[in-house]
Amino acid sequence: MRNSFFLVCLVLSGLACAHAEERTSDSYTACLDKANGATSAMQDCIKEELERQDHRLNTAYQALTGSVPEKRRAQLRDAQRKWTAFRDANCRFYFDPEGGSATRLASNECVVTLTADRARELENLKRK
Repeated sequence: MRNSFFLVCLVLSGLACAHAEERTSDSYTACLDKANGATSAMQDCIKEELERQDHRLNTAYQALTGSVPEKRRAQLRDAQRKWTAFRDANCRFYFDPEGGSATRLASNECVVTLTADRARELENLKRK
């Protein structure tokens, strides 16, 4: 494990970070390591990883949508919309305007890890 990754985990101080390496890409870990604790560089890493995980999520969602019976598609769409609302509300809570840049990092990291988790969940549902 890289030292900078652990620094990010300390900064983010969330349970989500405990398994972030398993959830996210190797390039994300490498990017955070290279950021060496610089907030703006870490935000850039988070932005890139969110784009990667969002694409993965959309791909998994589309694949699952195409594989479920027509009558279940509306249920899946409703569940996905509710999940998105939950993710956004939950991760907004991590951001405390009085908490400095660490809370912004924590909020953005929350979005990344929950998106990666949901992508994996939908990928697993497609396999069943």
